[in-house]
Amino acid sequence: MSSQPTTSLSPAEYLELERKAERKSEYFAGEMFLMAGASLRHGVIVLNVGAELRQHLKARPCIIYSSDVRLRVSPSGLYTYPDVMVVCGEPQFAGDQKDTVLNPNLIVVTAAYHMPRSLRVFSSLMPHVKLIPYPVEVEGFSSFWTRPRKLEMLHFEYLKYLASFVMTLFDHGGNKGKVHHSN
Repeated sequence: MSSQPTTSLSPAEYLELERKAERKSEYFAGEMFLMAGASLRHGVIVLNVGAELRQHLKARPCIIYSSDVRLRVSPSGLYTYPDVMVVCGEPQFAGDQKDTVLNPNLIVVTAAYHMPRSLRVFSSLMPHVKLIPYPVEVEGFSSFWTRPRKLEMLHFEYLKYLASFVMTLFDHGGNKGKVHHSN
């Protein structure tokens, strides 16, 4: 039995590849994961969330970012694209490119299928942030076994969840974040 050596990417290598790529990818624990495209329903939900936030934050010095803006959750752990992100005050960026936000006040992740991983990672890497899960079920997702692209997406999401689980096991504080479940 032969085993292929796995190459771990540094954050700098990921960013170099990501800035040249045609499609977005997340970076987690040395690996790069291609992100799936969104459904029309998801696009409407995200746009509506952003519009509502804009209305409520109009008089405040806040910027609302779409899913096209990258978030660095930790310098070596996770780079991702939340559905919506809010920064109140002066945004801080990683490096001179100003394409990776460091200091969000609010992160919105909507799809239920990747909520467990998001909660685990964000609560471990951002223990000072209050997390309120309110997942949106993806329409037609239950029929993933008949659509290879959805099955592949679910497979990669599960791998990312397992990686986040292992990472937080070795985080000496364990799951330090505060997760508040909505009713």
